[in-house]
Amino acid sequence: MTTAILQARMGSTRLPGKMLLPIIDGKGALELMLERVSAATLLDRVVVATTTLIEDDPLVDLCEKLGVACFRGDSVNVLDRYYQCARTVGRDDVLVRLTGDCPLHDPAVIDSVVAFFRDGQYDYAANTHPPTYPDGLDAEVFSFAALERAWREATLLSEREHVTYYLYTHPESFRIGNLAQGEDLSAHRWTLDEPADLEFIRQVYASLYPSGKKFGMRDVLALLNERPELLDINQDIVRNAGLAKSLEQDRKLGNIT
Repeated sequence: MTTAILQARMGSTRLPGKMLLPIIDGKGALELMLERVSAATLLDRVVVATTTLIEDDPLVDLCEKLGVACFRGDSVNVLDRYYQCARTVGRDDVLVRLTGDCPLHDPAVIDSVVAFFRDGQYDYAANTHPPTYPDGLDAEVFSFAALERAWREATLLSEREHVTYYLYTHPESFRIGNLAQGEDLSAHRWTLDEPADLEFIRQVYASLYPSGKKFGMRDVLALLNERPELLDINQDIVRNAGLAKSLEQDRKLGNIT
């Protein structure tokens, strides 16, 4: 069994309530992300992992409306939230980490990373170390055993707040693989963290969604080739700002140097 655990919360400091802000047809990032993830052929099921905070009640309501399983856990210790979610749904052999702020994700990319993980017999595999796919098409796949070990051993704030940080920073303990593609597209920003990201994603959806076609990465790239001005909307935003913030907090606490 392969289960995607999709983390989502309303409490973004840079774009509050971002999971439900309308993008097209009244649908927000989480609903559109779930539409796209459901098209991945190598996933057996999808579970949304949100927090126990009252502010995330609307996400639980949306999942109930859409018939999607939802788990609630710690708002800060996201590693614990993932682990407890994985235990609850059945300790599946293969887990896929996705985030609700990637409504332009390509199900074919998700399938590619899952297949890469299986073929390589890895403990952890991703398409982000280093990234060659657009920011917003990240996928990480790992075994339940690897997740459980990280949950037991990780101690730093950065390791608890960011689910997989302990896994990919301990290559001596885990078999790690990275899926890369020939063309480096990592400069593209397709994720949702800032108001400018929301505008970019709305523009893409307005152009591609009404056709009814389940568009993918190559369709978005073709659109950007036709309308390069869209790239100017959010290209100056730094990638992985959240992780950088956690690492800085660890440094201030003297946990790392």
